[in-house]
Amino acid sequence: MKIVSTEGGLEQTFWNHVGQDPLDYYFFILDLKQQREKTKITLAMEGKKVKGLMLVYADYIVQLRGTRNAVKLLLDSADLKKVELQAPLDCEDMLLRKYRPHAKHELVLMSLRKGEENIQINSTPIRLNVEDAEEVAEVMRKADPEWWGEITAERQKESLEKTFWLGIRRDQRIVSVGNTRFLDFGSNIGGNSH
Repeated sequence: MKIVSTEGGLEQTFWNHVGQDPLDYYFFILDLKQQREKTKITLAMEGKKVKGLMLVYADYIVQLRGTRNAVKLLLDSADLKKVELQAPLDCEDMLLRKYRPHAKHELVLMSLRKGEENIQINSTPIRLNVEDAEEVAEVMRKADPEWWGEITAERQKESLEKTFWLGIRRDQRIVSVGNTRFLDFGSNIGGNSH
């Protein structure tokens, strides 16, 4: 098995592979389409077959997929000091040998196709914008201090400009927030409450 960059003429191989399961590769697709200059994709290849993939976004966010052997080789090729990792659960032991996490979260993948929605609204959400950045950051820090403990209003302003955010207000305070990106291949929903 060899480790190669998509920059070596293998980008179409990457697209062919992720197109088979776009939900599992959502962030690979999103980052490469929307932030190409910050995204590096590496493949673990056995002959002409993709056995694993690694995305490195902004030089510290790492997504890994593939067989245990492929993930190990991809992980060994990563030379990053500070990382946020997401990988198959059956590869956790390999991740822990290389990196010592200060927090651990389990990501749950769910899918909902258009027409399958059963929306029940208890509180009407409002569209949030950059003026809400400090309140949104505060909700996020309170909801998950390990993950969002260092989120700032300035960083949140960027996100409010680039993605679609909704919130719930109670007694004039934002108490719940969620965001999404509307893309041709799918969207993700993130949310926090306190």
